[in-house]
Amino acid sequence: MHTGPVIIGFDGAPASVQAVQEAGALLAPKPALVVFVWAAGRSFEEATLPETGALEEPGGVLDLGNAFEVERAASDQAQQLAEQGAELARKAGLQADALAAPHETTVADVLVKLAREHDAAALVVGMHEHRRLTRLGPSKTLTDLFHAAPCPVLVCGTPKPDA
Repeated sequence: MHTGPVIIGFDGAPASVQAVQEAGALLAPKPALVVFVWAAGRSFEEATLPETGALEEPGGVLDLGNAFEVERAASDQAQQLAEQGAELARKAGLQADALAAPHETTVADVLVKLAREHDAAALVVGMHEHRRLTRLGPSKTLTDLFHAAPCPVLVCGTPKPDA
């Protein structure tokens, strides 16, 4: 039996809002960790990599100082989004904390790692509408979660337009 919190993947999209609400309805008052996974380091890549197609010439002016500021702003925005998700989770009856988690590999890898580290009771994610309309199978992220998660995975759909 897993004794840790519910890990909820949150990106602010309607599907993730629905996932938070459904997790609260099913699992409250359980502890939860609402996680926004973000791509850290992109501003450094943009500041140091050559422009596309111009391998012989260096890219624009290297501005690592600006890259640090852009990264700090991205980190702050990621934490704010995670906090918004945690606030929604608290309103849904969960004892929620927020985490903005940078990723070096995939979103699924980050969520699975956190689930292992926290002995998560479950992983909760939303299924984005475009996935249901264009594909019959789950996305790569969902497939990876299903295969690697050390706990149950709850996938929630998006709210109906009438709701």
